[in-house]
Amino acid sequence: MEPQKFSIAVDSDHKATEFRPLSLSSPHMRAFHLAWLSLFTCFFSTFSIPPLLPIIRQDLHLSPSDVGTAGIAAFAGSIISRLAMGPACDVFGPRLASATLSLATAPILLSATFISTPLHFILLRFFVGFSLANFVANQFWMSSMFSRCTVGLANGVAAGWANVGSGLSQLVMPFIFSVLNTYFDLTQSVSWRTALVVPAVFQAMMAIMVLAYGQELPDGSYRNIKKREKNSKDDTIDSKDDAIGVFLNGIKNYRGWVLGLTYGYCFGVELTMDNIIAEYFYDRFGVNLETAGVIAASFGFANWVSRPTGGIVSDKLGKRFGMRGRLWGLWVVQTVAGVMCLWLGEVKSLWGSIAVMCGFSFFVQAASGLTFGVVPFVSKRSMGVISGMTGSGGTVGAVVTQLLLFSGSTKFSTQTGISLMGVMMITSTLSLTTIYFPQWGGMLCGPSSEHQHCQLLA
Repeated sequence: MEPQKFSIAVDSDHKATEFRPLSLSSPHMRAFHLAWLSLFTCFFSTFSIPPLLPIIRQDLHLSPSDVGTAGIAAFAGSIISRLAMGPACDVFGPRLASATLSLATAPILLSATFISTPLHFILLRFFVGFSLANFVANQFWMSSMFSRCTVGLANGVAAGWANVGSGLSQLVMPFIFSVLNTYFDLTQSVSWRTALVVPAVFQAMMAIMVLAYGQELPDGSYRNIKKREKNSKDDTIDSKDDAIGVFLNGIKNYRGWVLGLTYGYCFGVELTMDNIIAEYFYDRFGVNLETAGVIAASFGFANWVSRPTGGIVSDKLGKRFGMRGRLWGLWVVQTVAGVMCLWLGEVKSLWGSIAVMCGFSFFVQAASGLTFGVVPFVSKRSMGVISGMTGSGGTVGAVVTQLLLFSGSTKFSTQTGISLMGVMMITSTLSLTTIYFPQWGGMLCGPSSEHQHCQLLA
């Protein structure tokens, strides 16, 4: 028997079968901490701008339409980069793909020093949004390190803790702005631009740590392992043809498209709320900038427990009911989130809105965790592509929702838009009934063959 190489229990593929979030053991738990912290900085950077919008829109003379377009632009950039990140992970590995993107997008925030027009602001948000593609690398990395019995939990915690970055930015950025403006006696225009240096430096530092200390697979470098696997085969396949084959295999799998749609109306809704929530409370209830930031931060902070809870629920349901349990759990949780979103738009009091928002945030974020409890089972060969399709669906949903309901040129009030967003969530989640795995079944019917053990679809 092969000697024990790891300080954590592993399966035959050396993927971890247990999850120890307080451990730094290499390579599994070190990869976990590097992955979530790296994505955390990307969320912090992308959403460092919305809590400062009341100041920025005054400084740059932004119209409501400009603000809405900028929000759409942030998500549009993420769609492009997420689609590219999936194949990049399949070919180069999550560590290199993640660090490269972070290092490329961090300096863009520093360009805020030079922007002076609405167009410049829209372009800033567009390019900064590219960094959110690190979500795909995050989930790919966890699926490469953790066995199927714990992958839902690992994916949920890694993404959930990372998403807290969007909440922390809502809380911290107004504070940094106030310190620069009050104690350093900088003008408001200079203060908000200078404040953006903090997330840029944070993101770049974390990318360097990923390169220095990360390991993509339990047994070593992603590229070396893949090269070894390729050399062990009798037939030699050109790497370009292999990459194309991986991509085509992924996009032909209809389950990836369905999960992309449903993810568009859980994570996509979460992104939309991160974009509008501080400004919504500031405008509708007349709270000050710091208070609006604290309220908005509570929405993002829920990710610390809500998305991991979704992963745990997915794994528990998977162990007891198989794939059918995972799918039903996702449908129930996301439908409840849709109902609470609809309710949020109807509440007219400040404290009532805060209470409903907290409940809504828990369920919508848990639904995201449940989604990525299903994703790793869709395709082993094209896992990165499926992750990219699902992740891109999240940002496509955010773009569509922002464009239809919160673009600044629509006839809907923000509160009406929030209620309509809930209706869209409930409707889109019904598509989960079409997902079927021959060996595991689907929501409405059982497996078509007598498989007694789980195998990933090719």
